[in-house]
Amino acid sequence: MLNALKQLALITSFTLLLMNSTYSKTFVYVSSADDGDIGTYEMLPTGELIVGMRVKAAPLVMPMAVNAKLKLLYAGSRSKPYSVLTYRIDPNTGMLNLLNTSPLAESFPFISLDKTGRYLFGAGYGSSLVSVNAVDAQGKVSSTPAQIVPVGRNAHSVRVDATNQFLFVPTLGSDEVFQFKFNAKTGLLCSNTPAVSLTKAGTGPRHFVFSNDNRFVYLLSELVGTITTFSLDSKTGLLTQLSIDSILPPGSDLQPGLPRGAVGVAGAPVRSVEKDIWAADIHMTPDGKYLIASERTNSTLTVFSVDSQSGKITQTSCVQTEKQPRGFAVDPSSQFVIATGELSSTLSVYKLDSPTGTLTLVGKYPTGKASSWVETIAF
Repeated sequence: MLNALKQLALITSFTLLLMNSTYSKTFVYVSSADDGDIGTYEMLPTGELIVGMRVKAAPLVMPMAVNAKLKLLYAGSRSKPYSVLTYRIDPNTGMLNLLNTSPLAESFPFISLDKTGRYLFGAGYGSSLVSVNAVDAQGKVSSTPAQIVPVGRNAHSVRVDATNQFLFVPTLGSDEVFQFKFNAKTGLLCSNTPAVSLTKAGTGPRHFVFSNDNRFVYLLSELVGTITTFSLDSKTGLLTQLSIDSILPPGSDLQPGLPRGAVGVAGAPVRSVEKDIWAADIHMTPDGKYLIASERTNSTLTVFSVDSQSGKITQTSCVQTEKQPRGFAVDPSSQFVIATGELSSTLSVYKLDSPTGTLTLVGKYPTGKASSWVETIAF
C-alpha cells in the first residue's frame, strides 16, 4: 500500500511539473542477467524514478546500446544462441516493444553503435574478437556479421570516436588497446599503424570513453583500478599516453587482481579475490565536466573533475554504492547518476553536484537479479 501511495505521489508530482515546464521525458533501462529481463523507469526532473514494467528479454541479457534518433534500444544476450534484441521505445511511455531478434557471432560483454546507427559492434571476451553487423534503415541488425576480426585476449569493450573514423578495442587479458580505422561506407575495419597501443602488463584495460571534444580518451583498467588518459590524434587516430590516476579512495587496502573467466562459463577462481581490485565501468557526464568510474570489490563510485583544455582529471569524491556495481549511467542532463549492482536488489540514483563533484543519494528503487547494465534516453 505504501509503495502504491509513493508511486501515486511521484506521478502527481510529475504531472504538476509537466504543467509548468517544457520538460522532456527521460527513461532509464536496466538489464538483469539472471532474470533475463529489462526494467523500465521514468525519471522525474528531481531524479526520482517511477518504476515501470519489466520486459522479458533473454537469459543472461547484459550489454545494451541506444539509438536515440530512431528511438531504439539494443540488448545483447550472452547465453546460447547468442543474440541481440532490438526494441522500439515509445517516446510517451518509455515502453519497450520488441522489433527484432538477430543472432550474434559470440557472447559479447559490450555492444555499441557507430555514429550513423548503421553498424553494431561487439567485443568478445571469451572469444577474443570484435565483430561488425550491418543495421538496416528500420534498425534491424543483420543476421550475418559483415566482419569478424581476431584481437588480443579478453576483448572487453568497443567504441568508435566522434568522427566515426577510428575504433578502439581494449583487451584485458593481453594488456593492449587495438587501434582500427573504420570505413563508415562499407562498415569494415582495418588495422591502424601501429595496430596496438600497449599498456603496462597486468593492468587489464577494460572500458573507455572519449572526451566531448574528441581530443582525449580515458581508459579504465580493471585489475589495478586506474584511469589512463590518452591524447587522440585527430589525423592519425592514434593514442598517446598522458597520465595515470587511481580510482581507489585514500587508504584503500585492495591489491591488484587477475583476469577472471568469461560470463556463462563454468569454473571458479583458484585464489581468494576478496581483496582484489575489480574496476568495472566508466562514463563521462554529457556536459564533459566530470568522469565517473565504478569498482566492484568495495562497491564504490569515484568522481573526477575534468580539465577540458589539458584533459587532466582530479578526484573529487568517492561513495559506496550498490553491491558489485558492474554498470551505471549518467542521465542526459548531467545531473544524475544511476547505479546498479550485480549482488543487489535495488538501484540507486544520485544527484551530482556540479560545483563540488560530490554525489548525494536521491533514492533507491527495485531491480532484478544480477543487474549489470544501465542506459538512459531523453525525448
